[in-house]
Amino acid sequence: MTTTAHLGANGTGPVTGGPGAGREPGGRGRLRGLGWLVWRQHRLFFGLLLAAVVGGAAWCVVLRGRMAGFIASHHIDGCSLISLVPRCEGTQEAVTEFRGTYGWALQLAEMGLLLLPVLIGLFLGAPLIARELEAGTHQLVLTQSVGPLRWLAAKAALPALVVLSGVTALSAVFTWMWQAAGDEVSGAYWYSTTDFAVLGPVPVAYALLGLAVGVLAGLLLRRTVPTMGVTLGAMILAPFVLKQIRPYLMPIRTAEFGPEEAAQLPDNAWLVGQGHYTRSGAHLPDNVCDSFGDYESCLRARGVVGQYMDYQPASHHWPLAWIESGIVLALAAALTVIAFRVMRRRHG
Repeated sequence: MTTTAHLGANGTGPVTGGPGAGREPGGRGRLRGLGWLVWRQHRLFFGLLLAAVVGGAAWCVVLRGRMAGFIASHHIDGCSLISLVPRCEGTQEAVTEFRGTYGWALQLAEMGLLLLPVLIGLFLGAPLIARELEAGTHQLVLTQSVGPLRWLAAKAALPALVVLSGVTALSAVFTWMWQAAGDEVSGAYWYSTTDFAVLGPVPVAYALLGLAVGVLAGLLLRRTVPTMGVTLGAMILAPFVLKQIRPYLMPIRTAEFGPEEAAQLPDNAWLVGQGHYTRSGAHLPDNVCDSFGDYESCLRARGVVGQYMDYQPASHHWPLAWIESGIVLALAAALTVIAFRVMRRRHG
């Protein structure tokens, strides 16, 4: 029986063997060939990701139970420190106690999930291809009847599947926990920079973007450290840019308040702009009369008859999250297509 050459477990050298050489010793139904190789090369990161998912999910389950119990026993569901809801009158002390008791734990969970896509981009996406090209070990793979596109697909597909599964599971558990105490009671409102980025599909989309950025940057730069720097910069820039356009991804609603009305939105509404409106219906910025000595006279001279507030209601949360996630996933897909074209041009 003839033998064939395969890469060693660390991807740095060939080993020979028969038809079973492409799997772990004693493996039954395990990954073979390139899939097995990718798993072996990155099993440490995959193991750490699995541990983070399991540990984070357990933390969220315990925290949810404790927060839900406190909220139920103190009857503060949907209550904030300053609330328009009549039944929440007199609950400020309980809400303050809740935030002091559980606020730090909720913030810790938020920060962990917020950093996860960045860490995936830095320590999985960036070295995924760059380390192979920098060390030259990819040349050995490409001499074993493995096409460059197949090699790139194998290198990216398994990590993408692991990331998709792990981050989806953790995000789902975190969202389930957040729904027990998010918004009014905890002060962790859905529209805040941190909370929006860690709820539902958003962290999953950014995790896949981090992986795609790392793969493409690795192909172009061919060195691990510069690739990590570019990936880090991209994972900071992308959320910043999308945060600027987020309020406008869905039509903004406007509430107008007369001179005798209290200008206040529902507790969980996202205020994105405010100012004054005139008799003709024109909207003026909130600071239109800040430079005048007599503020009231300035407003009368301009024909101001009330205040307006532009906002996104809480009902827009999930549509906004899915729209932003779709944009991020489309960007990740575009970067992936570019990576395959670069690979084809270089080794086709």
